[in-house]
Amino acid sequence: MDIQPAMTIGVLTSGGDAPGMNACIRAVVRTGMANNVRVLGVYNGYEGLIDGEYRPLGARDVGGILQRGGTILQTRRSKCFIEKTGQRDAIRKMNEAGMDALIVIGGDGSLHGAQALHEQGVRVIGIPASIDNDIWGTNIAIGVDTAMNTIMEAVDKLRDTASSHSRAFLVETMGRNSGYLAIMSGIVCGAEMVLVPEVQTTADEIAETVENAYKRGKNHSIIIVAEGSGHRATELAKELEDKDVGFRTRVTVLGHIQRGGSPTAYDRLVASRMGFKAVEGLLQGQSGMMTALKGRGVDFVPIADVIANERKVNMEYFEMAKVLAR
Repeated sequence: MDIQPAMTIGVLTSGGDAPGMNACIRAVVRTGMANNVRVLGVYNGYEGLIDGEYRPLGARDVGGILQRGGTILQTRRSKCFIEKTGQRDAIRKMNEAGMDALIVIGGDGSLHGAQALHEQGVRVIGIPASIDNDIWGTNIAIGVDTAMNTIMEAVDKLRDTASSHSRAFLVETMGRNSGYLAIMSGIVCGAEMVLVPEVQTTADEIAETVENAYKRGKNHSIIIVAEGSGHRATELAKELEDKDVGFRTRVTVLGHIQRGGSPTAYDRLVASRMGFKAVEGLLQGQSGMMTALKGRGVDFVPIADVIANERKVNMEYFEMAKVLAR
């Protein structure tokens, strides 16, 4: 006699990919199986939710994905889902598939979508995944630690060649609206200066910092530039060359390399804990909530609160980066 599942849940990844998403998917599927829950993988984010791109996921489907970057469910941004008609079409497809609830893994835009579904009666849990660590309510999001390590490894290698040739390197990181990655990278990499969206810095101030490093006898200089800082690294490099700061200047734009790669042990653990907690929450009747790392535990915070608030960078870390660069 077939045993009917306790419930059927969908899981999707949306927005920008983040290392650890696969670990989270794996945790959702295997936690679901342990609790007689049927899990449907939703492919291509909210676009796939609208189009009914669903496939049952079992233990073997998520075997061997723990160490893989990206997302096996793939992800894309959906303009259709922003509209009520797209949301209504998605809910209809979910009902046709017998989907009782949904787990959404993604960043701010993805969580806005999750809240829209919740307000229309869909049981939904969000899981924060964003390398910028710009999601309010959680200490850290999935993917942040791996991105940080990617930046650190790149800067460490650049420092070798910068020292060999007595160069100043401008290293551009992601961070359109948040300087978190740049600031933390500046600390762990020993950068001479960090440029972030939260603090306006003039080209003259940057030139003075680099020139002072040269005068103090340093054989290289590293400047971390967040992409949203107001300075384009290539243009800034030309300005520094024109100002003759002592060092010749070179630029490295890390770009999307920060999104890829095998997730660190910490990201795998955070992702697994959040995936486990999300399924547990749905079984307990939770909805409209996001998993959040608080202290040593994983808890829930309302998605409505998450999207209503802006996570700000702790500027004490920015001041620390400046002090440690001296």
